[in-house]
Amino acid sequence: MISKSETLHVAELANLKLKDDEVDSFVSQLGKIVDMESNLASVDTEGVKPTYNMGDTSTTFREDKGIRTQTREQMFENVPESEDNLIKVPTIVEKEEDE
Repeated sequence: MISKSETLHVAELANLKLKDDEVDSFVSQLGKIVDMESNLASVDTEGVKPTYNMGDTSTTFREDKGIRTQTREQMFENVPESEDNLIKVPTIVEKEEDE
């Protein structure tokens, strides 16, 4: 069983701010998770090979070669602003005064 103080401690570690009405709900949910883990830990898995994937999958590889999908001119048709054959983008990081 998870206590209210343990839940608040976990929330603090996770940098979560829980409202008062949410705490009881999380106490219940975390308690169910801990109970489920206890049930899983009690299962005898001796001799069972580890499973890393639930599906029968295989990776499909393709040849690693470039594919030209559009020309430079076609690409620039969708560019809102360019200069000297380069795409202009808005400034997202301002320079410091001393740079």
